[in-house]
Amino acid sequence: MSSNEINTLNGRVAWITGSSRGIGKAIAEHFASKSAKVVVHGSRPDSPSVFGEGESLAASAEDIERRYGIRCIAVTGDLTDFTVVKNIVSEIDTKIGQIDILVNCAGGDIGTKGVEAELAGKPEGNNALSISLEDIKTVMDRNFLTCVLCCKAVVPEMMKRKYGKVVNIGSIAALTGIAGSTIYASAKAAVHEYSRCLAVELRPYDITVNVVAPGDTVTERFLASRVTEDERKVQSGTLDRYGWPGEIAAAVEFLSSDASSFISGQVIRVDGGSQCWPS
Repeated sequence: MSSNEINTLNGRVAWITGSSRGIGKAIAEHFASKSAKVVVHGSRPDSPSVFGEGESLAASAEDIERRYGIRCIAVTGDLTDFTVVKNIVSEIDTKIGQIDILVNCAGGDIGTKGVEAELAGKPEGNNALSISLEDIKTVMDRNFLTCVLCCKAVVPEMMKRKYGKVVNIGSIAALTGIAGSTIYASAKAAVHEYSRCLAVELRPYDITVNVVAPGDTVTERFLASRVTEDERKVQSGTLDRYGWPGEIAAAVEFLSSDASSFISGQVIRVDGGSQCWPS
């Protein structure tokens, strides 16, 4: 296999959940630049507009098609509902083909009030003891349940073909004790462990399952959800800075390509080395 062949996603069908904005959107555009067929997803048709990252999900898909000359479709729906997830997978199969690459990017530290709430939706009392029961369930479902349900809907067909790549987006918050965002960190830790377990189960089927765990990464929602440090918004010259969505997307590309054919069950931090201990 030549180096060009091993690094390409040419013709692969990739579904990136939560790709209406932020990191997910960057992954979708990066995959399109590598000639993958891309499925973008949001919980609702106007998801990109919330932080000014597009007019609508359909418009974003059309823009990706036009700029990169590849097939791109948009799907919408609540991924905490397994019936909805199965219907989306069926729609993708009909419109663009069987899914080769599943990237579970839907999530975020977002409570029941949604992203339009203060601090871009971070739950009130966002710590180990004060967070409400409703927000606990919402954050867990948004991050962990969506990942499980999408894998349940997509992976069995991959097993029949003995081909597939699953990349789940975790977080470095799941790899250390933190004050605040406790349920989000716990949900992402569940994503990490679920991914390891799934990777073991799928070894006989030649399907890889890995996690990319971003550190603080500059997106529109990131900027809206906290006080940020301007000196850390540089893009080079130091690793003591924030990450950028394209840097996350490049790691996801590697784990979605045949270049990573013997890598599975791993949690790969993309954090500039801010955490340097075993995951």
